[in-house]
Amino acid sequence: METSLGSGVILSENGHILTNNHVIQGAEQIEVMLNDGRTADARLIGADPETDLAVLAIELDNLPSITLGHSDALRVGDVVLAIGNPFGVGQTVTQGIVSATGRSQLGLSTFENFIQTDAAINPGNSGGALINARGELVGINTAIFSRSGGSHGIGFAIPAELAREVLISIIEHGRVIRGWVGIEVQPLTMPLAESFGLDSDAGVIVAGVLRNGPADQAGLRPGDVIHTIDDTPVDNAQSLLRLITARPPGTEITVGAWRTADETTFETQISIHERPHRQESRR
Repeated sequence: METSLGSGVILSENGHILTNNHVIQGAEQIEVMLNDGRTADARLIGADPETDLAVLAIELDNLPSITLGHSDALRVGDVVLAIGNPFGVGQTVTQGIVSATGRSQLGLSTFENFIQTDAAINPGNSGGALINARGELVGINTAIFSRSGGSHGIGFAIPAELAREVLISIIEHGRVIRGWVGIEVQPLTMPLAESFGLDSDAGVIVAGVLRNGPADQAGLRPGDVIHTIDDTPVDNAQSLLRLITARPPGTEITVGAWRTADETTFETQISIHERPHRQESRR
């Protein structure tokens, strides 16, 4: 039988624990060991592979819990501490600073908005807490860039604001509910923009439209360039993804776009559906 180690964060006295999905993915049994030596079998409440987060529950008395901070308030240079169980040696705290915020296009997950830190993060730290100088949770340690497998001062954490949204949705619904319109997009480069008669590369190109999906029914076509969602500018594919997935199913959005086929601007209303799940992890 294979075993693996990871870390987690207790978020409520009710025993809810937040960790990485890759820490518990495929596990037949999950055991949690607290810093005071107590152990308990954990139940998987739900997981979200698209953010690499999972919510567990344990039943123990007098559980400590962490205070959620505001990751949106973090600035480059802020002091942070990473807490976890690197290499299984036991609870360890390392100190560093916020090296960058809003890191994306790393290929780690679908929804990327990582906090980058130079606090030492090693195998076994995944799912552990990144806290600020006040002891508040600002991130969930998730990944490192390393050629050796150890820390090289480039670690990434999922922001607490995103983790909070995932946590609430999983506790309330057993899954994360996100908006979806049924399109595939690609970046708009400056050469492409100029070929379409545009003077800016802000926006994204619709590369594919699901037949009979919400966008198809609203009249979007491959080749259209999306500039705005509800008058909010779309800068790139990540911003479009965030704007759409943040809308609850059953609502409508107004899409502002440029039709390259006839070089005209237009607006259309799209009814938001629930985003299909890449993987069902609840049990």
